[in-house]
Amino acid sequence: MKNIPDRKEDLINIIKIINRNAKKLIQLTSDILDVTKIETNNLKLNMEVFNLDDLISDIVEDYNNQADKDALKLKYEFLYCKIIDDDNNIEPKIKEEPTKRGTKGSIYILADKTRITQVLFNLINNAIKFTTKGIVKITVELKYDDGKKVHISIKDTGSGIDLSIIPHLFSKFTTKSKGGTGLGLYISKNIIEAHGGKIWAENNTNGKGATFSFSLPLTIQ
Repeated sequence: MKNIPDRKEDLINIIKIINRNAKKLIQLTSDILDVTKIETNNLKLNMEVFNLDDLISDIVEDYNNQADKDALKLKYEFLYCKIIDDDNNIEPKIKEEPTKRGTKGSIYILADKTRITQVLFNLINNAIKFTTKGIVKITVELKYDDGKKVHISIKDTGSGIDLSIIPHLFSKFTTKSKGGTGLGLYISKNIIEAHGGKIWAENNTNGKGATFSFSLPLTIQ
């Protein structure tokens, strides 16, 4: 405040720093409030039916419109499930088809749209944070082998998960990220489990990056 720069460009840079840190404070405040709700059993879900395909498509489209496409790109694909028939025969192949809005590939789920969006943003932002260059791929797959479920995976080509934190990855304050709070994954885990789902993570077998996945019961198709 005592040293306001004369050059407009320098002033804009300072305003960007203020704006960026204000957003971090807002996120931190929101996370702390969510942790309090979780620990006092006051995490409420506002259930509604919505199109999961549209939600993820919008997130991917918005990111790719804003991001440096040469450095990092978000991709999204839909995989049809392995279907078990009445004779317990499994189709030999998984059909892979591009997702088109309003087509047979659309998935409608009964869930808290705001909270599922929060989980997706947490996992996607986490993947982007550790991936300076390459691809972050979101995959949605329907599965019927253990009840009707939808599986969502976010796979990156970044630095992977530090082996020392894997056992505690979804616990509070577990992070190797500079400036991270370690609350996002803890909150995401509780949101998914409140929906009757599961969440997990693993390093990719090729040694490049990690994959975070979660499943939700599919009550509506």
